[in-house]
Amino acid sequence: MSQIKNYLRLIRFSHTIFAMPFALIGFCLGLFSIYHSGSRPVGRDVLFRLLLVLLCMIFARSAAMAFNRWLDLRFDAINPRTALREIPAGVISRNKALLFVLVTSAAFVFCTWWINPLCFYLSFVALAVVLGYSYTKRFTPLCHLILGIGLSLAPIGAYLAVTGSFAWLPLLFSLTVIFWVSGFDIIYALQDEEFDRAQRLYSMPSWLGKSKALKVSEILHLLSAAFVVAAGWYGHFGIWFWVGFAVFAGMLLYQHALVKPDDLSRVNLAFMTANGVASIVFAVFVVADLYLS
Repeated sequence: MSQIKNYLRLIRFSHTIFAMPFALIGFCLGLFSIYHSGSRPVGRDVLFRLLLVLLCMIFARSAAMAFNRWLDLRFDAINPRTALREIPAGVISRNKALLFVLVTSAAFVFCTWWINPLCFYLSFVALAVVLGYSYTKRFTPLCHLILGIGLSLAPIGAYLAVTGSFAWLPLLFSLTVIFWVSGFDIIYALQDEEFDRAQRLYSMPSWLGKSKALKVSEILHLLSAAFVVAAGWYGHFGIWFWVGFAVFAGMLLYQHALVKPDDLSRVNLAFMTANGVASIVFAVFVVADLYLS
């Protein structure tokens, strides 16, 4: 049991809360589309497909996080903020972490094979994005956007799992996720500005400094809010959607009120709490609007 807890800490399982609600939005959008086309899928088939989507989310994210920890061992070991992580601390060996990456990656592909051929073929593209992100901090400050792209696969991927086809509405939610995640990842990266610069690692804070990086984060979050509005307009959503949007936008404003260039004491509150509330509450209201309006 203690070893399971170690692996859950390795992959920061609690951070699944960020993208999972958007995957549920994509899944429900897919069901809504099928129902309105006149089809009526069997309940147990829906539940099985939902289980596969949730497993895909868990396995893909677990592989990506463990790979990031495996690849960054050299940096994590000398960074005071990360030196006690499971691999540099010796709680989990580097070889076992890599084996974990391989197993969870294979499990992700296997689950997509059970969903439909399109998801299976695209699973290799998805893995390339979520694993490839770990290299980007070595050569570009746009690494935050690559992370956003990785998590943005959640709503469109879940929609594809249900319908087997692309549509504009889930893509708008994916764009929302790209700019939302990249914006809050910049806030989180403020903690390592000096370390990243010393180690010649790229991030918005190490490239631009804390103040300008926060401005970039604000712009990205404005774009995220704009795509929520676009999704609401394009999808002809009702009042519940806009209540959810108000909460989502409020949490974006709240996290920027918490963090200042000269005061990073509340970064974790902004990163975890504000964004966790934003994603969960927003998803609840979007799904409510789909089925109650």
